[in-house]
Amino acid sequence: MDWNGKPYHSLDWELKKRFGTKVYKVALDGGMTCPNRDGTLGRRGCIFCSEGGSGDFAAKQNLSALSANGTASPDLSLAVQMQIEEAGLRIRHKMGKSPESYLAYFQSYTNTYAPVPYLRTLFSSAIAHPSVRALAIGTRPDCLSDEVLDLCEELNQIKPVWIELGLQTIHEESARFIRRGYPLSCFEDALERLRAHNLETIVHVILGLPGESREDMLKTVSWLGSRDIQGIKLQLLHILRGTDLCTYYENHPFSVFSMEEYLDLVIDCVSILPPEIVIHRLTGDGPKSLLVAPLWSANKRLVLNTLTRRFKERNIYQGCARPH
Repeated sequence: MDWNGKPYHSLDWELKKRFGTKVYKVALDGGMTCPNRDGTLGRRGCIFCSEGGSGDFAAKQNLSALSANGTASPDLSLAVQMQIEEAGLRIRHKMGKSPESYLAYFQSYTNTYAPVPYLRTLFSSAIAHPSVRALAIGTRPDCLSDEVLDLCEELNQIKPVWIELGLQTIHEESARFIRRGYPLSCFEDALERLRAHNLETIVHVILGLPGESREDMLKTVSWLGSRDIQGIKLQLLHILRGTDLCTYYENHPFSVFSMEEYLDLVIDCVSILPPEIVIHRLTGDGPKSLLVAPLWSANKRLVLNTLTRRFKERNIYQGCARPH
């Protein structure tokens, strides 16, 4: 199948099919922290996570102060609306035209890690923006209470609500190394509950974790392809300055992907994923000011253009083949 000229089921294609227009993602900051940072599970977060909580490109409004007492301030709705408007201005400056449709993405840290009244105001304010077509919420599988799922199911009746889970790997040894903080069984339980609430689920995978072989990474992707997920993000491991992973890399150097190695792996990952699963990401961004390795990943246009050419050279489409 040809998804509008691409050999895979891209997010861009899916959004245009659903909403009939180009939809731009706007990364928002919900003002939350993470149980891996506030002392519940740990203080330093996952080993690869930057101070921005993997949301370095998200708009900032210092919402953490508003949630300090566990309630929703009257200013919260306004702050969310301002974030969306500011993100739209940045897109207009970059693209030279005003965007009309947004995917509101709460990205930084764990975006269900707050009292439900706060979450209700936060998410409802984003959904209420006239240009927002859908809501994506990045979180952890161990931070999805029944009350949170009920809220998301309720909002899903107004506009689509997607839940994004940072699984990264199915291999428990790697999970311990990156300090993920929960077992695979926790993810499996969360996925079952999300689907019972009819919430679309997107799963994040990191390719290139130290100690994982190519076969290990393909096993993670293949395992997810057999689960009831609706989307996947394939993320190249970025070593960012200021993270514990960077310290580990400096003290215990390990091999990182060349661009050619990574692109060949991505193509094999895509080839084993069912065609109905939406590919939300194939490489990811690391802030250039923080990026230590792999440096080639900073040239995202080159990476994606080369990937497109490789797909054509190998004549591979999503779901059409298995890696050798």
